Order: sequence, then C-alpha cells, then structure tokens
Amino acid sequence: PKEPSSGSLSTDSIKIKKEVANAFVKRKKRSSPYEWYFEYYKSPMEQMHERCENYPPCDYLSDQVGFAMAYNRFFG
Repeated sequence: PKEPSSGSLSTDSIKIKKEVANAFVKRKKRSSPYEWYFEYYKSPMEQMHERCENYPPCDYLSDQVGFAMAYNRFFG
C-alpha cells in the first residue's frame, strides 16, 4: 500500500480525545423553567396527536379524513 502523501490525513491523525469532542457537542442548555416545563409536559392536543399517530388505524384514517374525525372515530 502506498504511504499517504503529506497533504492527506491518516485516520490516526484526526482522532481527538473524548473530553475535547464533548466540548464541541454540548447540548443546548435550557434557558428558563418555562422551556423545561414545555419539554416535559406536552399540551393535550399534542398528546392526542401522538396517541393517534401511535395507533396505525387512526394514523391511516387521519391521512384520509383529517385528524379530528379519525381521533373521534377511535378515541372519541
């Protein structure tokens, strides 16, 4: 195999330490309790949509006749 030329990088030369990598990929911090609240407590409408999406017959029907009619058909 040919040695890599000075202009190309081998895989060994691009490895970085885990701590350094983590510094680049830190999760965005929540700036307020308001944001925390809405991340963990979904609105009733969002809960209804997820319930319908997770039930294949409802999900399929909602594509045909709309969410409200499909939801009422199965859960109303």
